Amino acid sequence: MKALKYFTIVILPIVVYICFTNYGWFTYLPALVFFGLVPLLEFFIKPNTTNFSKEEEKIEMENKWYTYLLYLTLPIQIVFLIFFFYAIQEPNLSNSEIFGRIFGMGIMCGVLGINVGHELGHRNNRLDEFIGELLLLSSLNTHFLPYHNGGHHYNVATPKDAATARKNELLFVFWFRSHLTSYFQAWQLENKRMKNLDRSWFHYQNRMVVYTFCNLFLLTFIYYIFGQFVLFTFIAAAIIGILLLETVNYIEHYGLLRKKNNHGRYERVKRNHSWNSNHQVGQILLFNLSRHSDHHYNGAKHYQLLKSLPESPQMPTGYPGMMLLAFLPPIWFWVMNKKLSTLS
Repeated sequence: MKALKYFTIVILPIVVYICFTNYGWFTYLPALVFFGLVPLLEFFIKPNTTNFSKEEEKIEMENKWYTYLLYLTLPIQIVFLIFFFYAIQEPNLSNSEIFGRIFGMGIMCGVLGINVGHELGHRNNRLDEFIGELLLLSSLNTHFLPYHNGGHHYNVATPKDAATARKNELLFVFWFRSHLTSYFQAWQLENKRMKNLDRSWFHYQNRMVVYTFCNLFLLTFIYYIFGQFVLFTFIAAAIIGILLLETVNYIEHYGLLRKKNNHGRYERVKRNHSWNSNHQVGQILLFNLSRHSDHHYNGAKHYQLLKSLPESPQMPTGYPGMMLLAFLPPIWFWVMNKKLSTLS
């Protein structure tokens, strides 16, 4: 029964369906729900700081419904992607309605494509990882897995990490630095892995080579079946999904740095090296992503088991609200720099 609360994610395809089948302000319903209603609700719903007991943890670890839900997101994402290809071609749509539908698909790409792809990409199971790869492909963000697992989790809260925002770094600057740097570092990591295996970089086991061909095939397929306009709108939706991811990266690690020891090595990753949020609505809709401190402490831990602990620095509100705040740099710096000063 504890797994059922995460099935509320079906709210997303419901509001996106309304977006794709209606006009006017209805095309902005996904944005209004996820970046209007959810942040508002989190001001009134008490944060959830409770964790499973050891006995409950053992039971919930074996509960397959948590994983079945993640599997379910793949057919939902594929169906809605195809639905989007037809809905965006509907005649007589205004530019505003076209953008509303693109943004709705962009939220699907960010929440289901990238976020669930991220969770499954941490699993030590080839099936789970493959489903995660397909979800990331649907958002044109396949390089995420090599970099995230081999780079971000290793270098988090250091200047070496593309996905750790520096103190006073603007969100809009971070978007480009994080995404482009992580892409090139994903290639470096895979090329190095091939070299260690005594293989050419251009090898079928180089994931970046495979991912590149898969991305090109998908884009070519969309162009030949649906045409140039649909291709461009899909790329726009994928970019929105990627920018949502990068905004999440920005708020998760803003200004936090690990200390160096006398030998010049960084201390091990602890639960105080990521911002945490216990606000329940965003927590459930994002599969506990906001319990990010524990996720970095143990990246292999399944989302339902992530804990809230007192040593983790806390955000003043949930992820959707913090993402909106990040778009207002003066207010963001005023709020978050003040919180950073209390941690040092």
